[in-house]
Amino acid sequence: MTGGSARLENMDDSPKPSAPSTDLERLGAGTGMDLSTMPPGLAQRLATIGADFRQLSLEYEFALREVETKMHILQDEFLHLHDYNPIEHVSTRLKTLDSLVAKANRRELPMDLDIWRREILDIAGTRVTCSFRRDVYRVFDLFTERQDVEVISVKDYIAQPKANGYSSLHATVRVPVYLSTGVILIPVEIQFRTIAMDFWASLDHKIKYKYDGEVPADVADELQEAAQAADDLDRRMENLHDRVHGSGPTLFV
Repeated sequence: MTGGSARLENMDDSPKPSAPSTDLERLGAGTGMDLSTMPPGLAQRLATIGADFRQLSLEYEFALREVETKMHILQDEFLHLHDYNPIEHVSTRLKTLDSLVAKANRRELPMDLDIWRREILDIAGTRVTCSFRRDVYRVFDLFTERQDVEVISVKDYIAQPKANGYSSLHATVRVPVYLSTGVILIPVEIQFRTIAMDFWASLDHKIKYKYDGEVPADVADELQEAAQAADDLDRRMENLHDRVHGSGPTLFV
């Protein structure tokens, strides 16, 4: 689906403060925590967080739109100038309140939205799928060179894949969001990968879900072999493309 975009995960509806018991039951079901046994103060704090989550969701949703817009501008510009689109598709996801509470619990963070904003940098996520490895790095460079994009961290799992075979280029950035009350900087985690990398990662995720994270050794070995096959396919297809079309347009002026 060249040039398309999709949402990976729908935004969670914010709990209504008028029904805290319902909020707590929903949070407990989503996080595995028995909130009925919590001290009243902590349980009420969670209900308050639920009531404030809608504002946070909107701000992070706006940040995702900013990133999507920048990516679509790159797509449209290169289609116009070079009749070539280095980006196959762009997908986004926003953590639900349940998953955010669960992550804070795993990291032993206080039940405080301000702390979560500071410590949890993948509340908003974007996945940019490119045709070839070369395009991954070109698009990454073009995006992160923008003056209004602040790079927080980069992890290159393409140059150094994870032990299980996972490959992708991860970047955590801050982008400005313009509200009526002023400008705020919101972190977004962006994953840049090729079609082959995306296919492998999707299959790996489904298998891990099936085995609840405990993948048998023989299956893990086959996944690693599949990762190598995907890497080989990536290189072969890029070489074939270069033979037919050349190395593609230069994305830098």
